[in-house]
Amino acid sequence: MAGNQSLYEYFKNYLDKRLLTIFVFGVASGFPWVMIGSAMSAWLKEEGLSRSTIGLFGLIFAPYAINFLWSPLVDRIKLPFLYRLLGQRRSWIFLMQVLLTVGCLLMTQIDVGKYLEVAAYAAILIAFSSATQDIAIDAYRIDIVGPGDQQKIAAAAGMATSGWWTGYAFLGSIAFFVADLDGWTWSDVYVILALIMASFSLVVLFLAKEPQINREQAQSALEQKYIDALDHHSAKASALAKTLAWISVTVIEPFREFFTRNTAKVAVSLLLFIFFFKIGEAFLGKMSIVFYKEVGFSNTDIGYYSKLLGGGVTIVFTLLGSLFTMRFGIVRGLFLGGLAMAASNLMFSAIAYVGPNKMLFVATILVDGYTTAWSTVAFVSFISMLCNTTFSATQYALLASLSNLNRTLIGSSSGMMVDYLGGNWALFFLITALMVIPGLLILYIIRKELHTVEAQHMKSQQVKAQEDG
Repeated sequence: MAGNQSLYEYFKNYLDKRLLTIFVFGVASGFPWVMIGSAMSAWLKEEGLSRSTIGLFGLIFAPYAINFLWSPLVDRIKLPFLYRLLGQRRSWIFLMQVLLTVGCLLMTQIDVGKYLEVAAYAAILIAFSSATQDIAIDAYRIDIVGPGDQQKIAAAAGMATSGWWTGYAFLGSIAFFVADLDGWTWSDVYVILALIMASFSLVVLFLAKEPQINREQAQSALEQKYIDALDHHSAKASALAKTLAWISVTVIEPFREFFTRNTAKVAVSLLLFIFFFKIGEAFLGKMSIVFYKEVGFSNTDIGYYSKLLGGGVTIVFTLLGSLFTMRFGIVRGLFLGGLAMAASNLMFSAIAYVGPNKMLFVATILVDGYTTAWSTVAFVSFISMLCNTTFSATQYALLASLSNLNRTLIGSSSGMMVDYLGGNWALFFLITALMVIPGLLILYIIRKELHTVEAQHMKSQQVKAQEDG
């Protein structure tokens, strides 16, 4: 949907103080991917593990793909003591950050080359804690912004994405710089990563404000409907009826509401699109560090160009991408962002032919950072728009986990694909560029339904805002 506002009016959306917390939580969300992603890949490569093994080690990301299974608990369960101190969203974020710090410290005590299985267990703890933190952080973002139009959603998505890349790229670059220092080991690097992770808990305690919405009242009202249906002949509800009502609202209602609101046909199409949209990026991301090192770039090169430069470019273009989404709408942003994302993968093929040329590396990072930012903002805005704030943790986790599913199950075979291609990296990146086609075809087929969803969302959010006062 095109808009007629001036550029300044779009920028005014970023003056909202709540976006600072969203940005910092985005940093906390992206940083754990360094621990079990790029830093871990580099560590395993230096230990002499094969490409296939490194790719398969990516299965530890499975919790990101299935975190919707326990996301209803994040919506409903009140953590003892922490809930009274911090509230529903912040208490879960704080607990997961503590577990992330513990998992990172455990990694420092393991000889990865000799005890890969033990390292995998510690990495799974990090992945599970991070995936659960993401559930709470994404729900926090949706709740704190509250009912509003697509511009607010796009601004929040832009800040969250900028934060994620700050954590993953800027803070992640520290690992590669330290790893190249004389006398420093990867175990030492993980001590630093643990300290950085622990610092985020201070933000939860002193900066973030708990969202004030009517989620609990809405959930209680739904529970009462289930109780009335189960015990309609009883003057007093039984313990069994209360338990079944709680389970129904926690586990069944978020999914029923999503499919009912969008209709089954559109809902299934949306889920298929979400699964396929970033599948090429999943393959590329799993092997990018291995590719850089095999081509001949050093840890310092990776730190400077892939992390610092790439992160900075992505952060800047994320804000521009969110402005584009505000101006032209989420669906159009997905179309153009997907095409640009696929085209940028061809730059990596060029590096495979030319070799470790730093100028080409910089150009590739610039193009890839721009297209990744653009497509990600549109994607995050899209799935945020599809969520009902009564079940924001559960519904967002369901949608986001589908995107992560291709990273975990399919993307983990990326190393085997490179081996099957005989180490032909140029052909590998060409294939990843073509992988965006199925998702865009689905998006094109349901484009009319999606424009209707956009319009209905804006209308329902305006009504909800009036009801909440």
